Amino acid sequence: MQLASMYQEIILDHYRNPHGRGLREPFEAEVHHVNPTCGDEVTLRVHLDGDTLADVSYEGMGCSISQASVSAMYELVIGKSVPEALETGEHFMTLMQSKGDAAVAEKLEDELEDAIAFAGVSKYPARIKCALMSWMALKDASARALAATPPTGGDKA
Repeated sequence: MQLASMYQEIILDHYRNPHGRGLREPFEAEVHHVNPTCGDEVTLRVHLDGDTLADVSYEGMGCSISQASVSAMYELVIGKSVPEALETGEHFMTLMQSKGDAAVAEKLEDELEDAIAFAGVSKYPARIKCALMSWMALKDASARALAATPPTGGDKA
């Protein structure tokens, strides 16, 4: 089986069997992002436990790339601290900017797990926004959730 074919199967599997789909409570922040170039949409909720992503829930509609990307993202970020999850998002951004460079994909393979399947998407500029939409929503929702969450610890007056 060729690598591109295997990657396509991973994307289709996440599209057909989305991980983490369905809006859940509790949550500290909810965002709605739209890709105006193609109409993809995602509503994403973030629930924190301290600075850890205890849950990321979502609903969305759009192409297989956008919907599979949010599913793969869910698998990568649950249980990570917000800074760790955002760093993973930066690695995904690097993959999307790689224009299909196999060396970049190989370097990020362990970190990105199933999300490495989107390496081929980076060859198609019009599809990159589809793959990145959920990651931008996560960044937005995480910032809002952290701003809404009172700090713990410290002096009590």
